[in-house]
Amino acid sequence: MPESPFGFYTLFSHATVAYESPCLHIRTYFNKRLPSSTVKTMTVLSTRRLTVVALFLLIGFPLSSQVTTQETANHRLLIYDRGHEYLVPHLIMSYENALQFHKKLFQYTPTEKVTVLLQDFGDYGNGGATAVPKNLVSVGISPFHYAYETSPANERITALMNHELVHIVALDQSTKADRFWRSLFLGKPNPTKEDPLSMFYGYLATPRRFSPRWYHEGIATFLETWMAGGIGRAMGSYDEMVFRTAVRDGAYIYDVVGLESEGTTIDFMVKANSYLYGTRFMSYLAYHYEPESVVKWVSRTEGSSRYFSAQFENVFGKSLDDAWARWIQWERQWQRANLDSIRKYPVTTHRQLSERALGSVSRSFYDSSLGKIFAAINYPGQVAHVASIDIRTGKIDRIADVKGAALYYVCSAAYDPTTSSFFYTTDNNKWRDLNVVNVRTGETRMLIQDVRTGDLAFNRADKSLWGVRHLNGISSIVRIPPPYREWNRIYSLPYGKDMFDLDISPDGTILTGALAEIDGTQRLVKFDIAKLLKGDTSFEVLYDFEISSPATFAFSEDGRYVYGSTYYTGVSNIVRYDFQMKKIEWLTNTETGYFRPAPISKDSMIAFYFTGNGFVPVSIAIQPIEDVSAINFLGQAIVEKRPVVMSWHLKPPTLKEFNPDSLVIFSGAYNPTRYFQLMSGYPIVEGYKDFAAFGFRLNFSDYLLLNELVLTGSYTPNQLLPKNERWHASARFKYWRWNFKATYNWADFYDLFGPTKVGRKGYSLGVQYREYLVFDEPKLMDYSFSLTKFGGLERLPEAQNITVSFDNFWSLSGKLSYQYTMRSLGSIEDEKGVRWQLLGYNNYVNGKHFARALGNFDYGILLPIHHSSIWFRTSAGYSLGERREPLANFYFGGFGNNWVDYQDARRFREYYSFPGVDLNAIGGTNYTKALIEWTLPPLRFRRLGFTFLYSNWTQLMLFSSGIAVNLDDDAVRRTYLNAGAQLDFKLVIFSTLESTFSIGYARAAERNHRFTDEFMVSLKLLK
Repeated sequence: MPESPFGFYTLFSHATVAYESPCLHIRTYFNKRLPSSTVKTMTVLSTRRLTVVALFLLIGFPLSSQVTTQETANHRLLIYDRGHEYLVPHLIMSYENALQFHKKLFQYTPTEKVTVLLQDFGDYGNGGATAVPKNLVSVGISPFHYAYETSPANERITALMNHELVHIVALDQSTKADRFWRSLFLGKPNPTKEDPLSMFYGYLATPRRFSPRWYHEGIATFLETWMAGGIGRAMGSYDEMVFRTAVRDGAYIYDVVGLESEGTTIDFMVKANSYLYGTRFMSYLAYHYEPESVVKWVSRTEGSSRYFSAQFENVFGKSLDDAWARWIQWERQWQRANLDSIRKYPVTTHRQLSERALGSVSRSFYDSSLGKIFAAINYPGQVAHVASIDIRTGKIDRIADVKGAALYYVCSAAYDPTTSSFFYTTDNNKWRDLNVVNVRTGETRMLIQDVRTGDLAFNRADKSLWGVRHLNGISSIVRIPPPYREWNRIYSLPYGKDMFDLDISPDGTILTGALAEIDGTQRLVKFDIAKLLKGDTSFEVLYDFEISSPATFAFSEDGRYVYGSTYYTGVSNIVRYDFQMKKIEWLTNTETGYFRPAPISKDSMIAFYFTGNGFVPVSIAIQPIEDVSAINFLGQAIVEKRPVVMSWHLKPPTLKEFNPDSLVIFSGAYNPTRYFQLMSGYPIVEGYKDFAAFGFRLNFSDYLLLNELVLTGSYTPNQLLPKNERWHASARFKYWRWNFKATYNWADFYDLFGPTKVGRKGYSLGVQYREYLVFDEPKLMDYSFSLTKFGGLERLPEAQNITVSFDNFWSLSGKLSYQYTMRSLGSIEDEKGVRWQLLGYNNYVNGKHFARALGNFDYGILLPIHHSSIWFRTSAGYSLGERREPLANFYFGGFGNNWVDYQDARRFREYYSFPGVDLNAIGGTNYTKALIEWTLPPLRFRRLGFTFLYSNWTQLMLFSSGIAVNLDDDAVRRTYLNAGAQLDFKLVIFSTLESTFSIGYARAAERNHRFTDEFMVSLKLLK
């Protein structure tokens, strides 16, 4: 093998840090499994099961003295677990170090402190940042995942601080004009669908927030690379592989609009494509212009344009569209040269074992007795699942769904061929559970919940499972003996070291794995299992791969070799380590990349070949080769042409520069009331009956947005309205599980755009309590109850066309809900599963009780057609009251959508909807209803619109339903049937704000009556 011509590459790897709104992580976490006195779980975006103390303290319960905060002049750090305190000094120094760098680079002057939440919400490291309404960063302390080198192996707290503070600067940096609007709006308004004018206020106060994801992730990942001395995606092998493959296959490379409208949904990488394209485009600009221009583009300084694309033209002298097109043209030339370089030596051939690409794949296992490969796979259009692949026919069979699949590696997996047991993890983006499925029968069982262990390896000698467990930022090698109900810690590595991709020799004596060091270097190492079990943690280094990962090394059947893949030359090829000869041998030279090898005989192996649609299983002859070609890296070219990026290398912070003891100005218990304050205030417009009202809205919350108070007041300046109805007010307060709401002559913005009106004359005062019984997403079960006093009414609160003879009453309601629904990669909504609700109402008026109860049940089937489902939706209800009493009846009718709306665009699915007849036109004291719906696959647009306004997709739904009311009395029984369709268009405004434009039509008929029609046109604002 020739020596690599790009020596600088040996200093570089790549990284990507998930950019999620930490507010979403936190809010969903605190909703997780929260029994009345204990707190155990978390959410979809973050993860689950913190501690009782953490949750209660962060929201201000009596135990709040146990949540601590440490404040410097620049940030406030929240710590909820003493197990994390060892990281606090390092985090403070890393934060201050990164902040000083960004202040200088961007000419940034912070206007407020950043709140930093140190958390262990997931088994893999993650981060998030937002600047609206306040600057907030979430730092996950677990190690990153290293699948395909899409994340860095260097020290993660520093990497997260470098990355997330770029987001803070890019979002929060302001000009005098921005600060004027912030002062006028009493802060930075967060766009809210209840008052959609807030999106314009938000744009005035924080204009760069209204920029696409690729823009924010591109600059953060680009800078993170150079701040780490070159460790990052701007120097990444995976990114080079993706574009090299696209050029080789003549695949479509998305333009600036198409990326966000179709490109982040169409292949297995989905939203990660924002990182991929964003980093690559920023790197192209840095190479062809200069890195300082990229920084100038992102900076919001005096004289800069508000909108990101207008600022691009100011800096680079051409439109963003034109520059993007030039980049694509250049990229094709660059990758053709890399392909030519690879082809200097013979390219490895293979036999494809499947006709289709599998998306992302887990580690695979070959069972010779069955002639099948077993792996977990995840591709757009179908839910992630464990599958078998027949190597003779290529037939793929689904075995079991994988709940909570990870993006790149699906799940951790191991296999016991003697019992046909495939072990796999679920909740892979949270705290992992250990499961097993019999591949012959499909029978599945959960073995250990929240085991937090992955990188599984099966020991054939004693049938134990081994893996790596992540807790409090520490990686531990653990052993799980049969019957796999408990785990034993064997060895905990010091912070900064991590083990991954374990395997065990067939005789059960040797454990191998990849060892990542704090500086990003990685080595293939070997442990003696017998010694390890006795406490001897010494290991032998088999090979030093420098900053390249020794990925998924697996033993041969005779134990002489371990086979794995590495980007050591810049291209992922298969190599093997020979224990007898003590050397590495290269086995392939490929144009794209080979991964996850599994030897199946002495002369052949199975591997996965990278394509634009995911990984394809292939068979490759085992034959060592002498020559492997290297490629050129855009990152290396940047260094050679624009060496200024090397001056951006941020050296690790030292105690001399940033001593935490001297930086901390406050340390003590967390006081939630101290951080509850006014976040923003702005003018609003509302509708009341047929009139417009004008007023003001005030938003209060804590910095984590856990507790919120919203106050609104407005006035209708119209003499046609009685004086006692011209003033309108509302107050909403969310605290823990409680919601409080009060209204007076309730007005609503969307009542300006009928036909549905929610505003009501009179007043209301209510309280609601909600709690989860199960929070194991996507499996959810919760209950709620509410008590509300209504007064001064003219019409029923829930039926706008039903007048009442009384003007006040009490309403008590309760709801029990369950859902277990799933969706595939790139889906628009849930595509299969079960959802049900039980609801009860008791209204009390003039000494009488009016009790009603109803139940809803939905069942969905995902069709073989990608992203297409059939749903069966049923509902039934019964009331104890008399039919002549309005409060005793259920009311149905209409699509329910306003011309301009904020509620669910697909309202025809609600039990009270019946398109084709007027709103509330059908009524009765009991009913039964059934609906069947076929959701067709969406049609996605590569480009329909502009950067500030475009459409992502359109989707058609066909439905038909029937309803019968008053079933207990033939004299008043009524039966209706309808059929209809709704066509939705997803719109994006200001690059980030999603809306839905809907067109619907339905025809309905009562038995033995004439048909009636309904047309519906609606624009739902904001997501």
